[in-house]
Amino acid sequence: MPVNPKILGKLEHSRRVLETPPSEHPTPAKLPSPNPTRSFWIDSSPDANPLAGQGSKDPLPSEADICIIGAGITGVGVAYHLIELLNNASHSIKRPLRIVILEARDFCSGATGRNGGHLTPAVFLKFFQRQALFNTAEAIKSYELEQHTASLLVKIIKENGWASDIDLVEGGHVNLLFTEKEAKNAHKDFDMARQAQLSLDSVEWLSKEEVEEEYGAPYPGFRGPGHNFWPLKLVTKLYQHAQAHAGQYATLALHTRTPATAVTHETTDNSSTYTVVTNRGSISCSCVVYATNAYSSYLLPFLAGPAGIVPTRGQVMATRASVGTDQIKIPSWSGNEGFAYWFPRPVAHDTEKPLIIIGGGREAGVPELYVDDDSETHPLVGQALREFLPFVFEGKYDPDSEPEMEWTGITGYTKMGDPFVGPVADLFVANPDGDLYKKQYIAAGYTGHGMPRAFGCAEVIAQMIIADISDEDWKEPDWLPQRYLTRNRRVE
Repeated sequence: MPVNPKILGKLEHSRRVLETPPSEHPTPAKLPSPNPTRSFWIDSSPDANPLAGQGSKDPLPSEADICIIGAGITGVGVAYHLIELLNNASHSIKRPLRIVILEARDFCSGATGRNGGHLTPAVFLKFFQRQALFNTAEAIKSYELEQHTASLLVKIIKENGWASDIDLVEGGHVNLLFTEKEAKNAHKDFDMARQAQLSLDSVEWLSKEEVEEEYGAPYPGFRGPGHNFWPLKLVTKLYQHAQAHAGQYATLALHTRTPATAVTHETTDNSSTYTVVTNRGSISCSCVVYATNAYSSYLLPFLAGPAGIVPTRGQVMATRASVGTDQIKIPSWSGNEGFAYWFPRPVAHDTEKPLIIIGGGREAGVPELYVDDDSETHPLVGQALREFLPFVFEGKYDPDSEPEMEWTGITGYTKMGDPFVGPVADLFVANPDGDLYKKQYIAAGYTGHGMPRAFGCAEVIAQMIIADISDEDWKEPDWLPQRYLTRNRRVE
């Protein structure tokens, strides 16, 4: 008998677990596993990751200006925005900036290459909670950041003609509401957001009857904007574009399979210099960016534990529907308080049964907090994922069907649910150690909701770096939530 998704809602339990310190003193994350599970985005075809081993055999430079650790959407996003800013703004850069990206494994093989393939900005969910915890203006910025990030990425994709290359689908997003409590909370969020004059014109409420008639699921919900795509292919395009447009103001190099194992600090003549130590040598640089998400505490051990970034394993699978796209339709979906999310991949012909990418199911077993190993899957989570769609969409999925691929990825959770963005030195309450981290930056801790936030956070980091190099004041974007900034996220 399939697991009834109505009883899977454990969001409150998950929050309590995240806020409760572990029984043992939390240890920093380890380096990414050398033998991760095979992701559809990375491993389903031999040419899916043309940059997989880029620079892994090239000599490592002894010096750079900016070392970016991590080659996912954040790390590549920082490099992309740096080069865009250098090419499009007046500045006082005296020589080309040498930018180096280091990646522990293959290119984009962390959370970005292992996620669910969604680019869906939140429209209003959690508004009441955010308004109560912070204030109305701060709550509104939560959605403005996501709208800015998603809109900018779609704009870049369309302007450069990448839509077909990365399988971009603009199918909208349907959020199913399985319980009365979930529906009540959603309507409350909507009403409070509307009172705060948040733009909600794109939202369409769907009755149980409307959802059942159109999609075959007997639950109410609402529809809003949303895209799906091949995340690895997008990040590949962004890197290639950045490298091609480095121009006279920058050089950009990528070194995969080159894990950073330490960052050391030296001060000479009131100037800080850092040495990024790797398995293939060391690089001296004046600026370091941690685009390391769940693995951030490996290099920044004070971020271990609930006050920092908690590695949390997520699970995704690719399974085939039993009916065609005419019945499945093309929107992406979420439900069960966000614990389940899925979408149909584009089909090559009308008779093809669509491949469904579905993630979630962690709440069916023990929430996999403080787990940084993506080399295996969890059987209870896998069972929940297998049983979910056949139960919700009766007759459209075979409950005995096995997925074509199944994998895990490590996300970085924070107690607040929001990322750390800004100078690392600003994290310290008392600042004796802060001087050790001048000109080091971090954008990490997206709590499983990175795609509509990370590229915007990367833009902020790039702006901060250029402002510092140009000896100018950094101007905060209107859409950036204040609580993301490291100066407002102190760590004891």
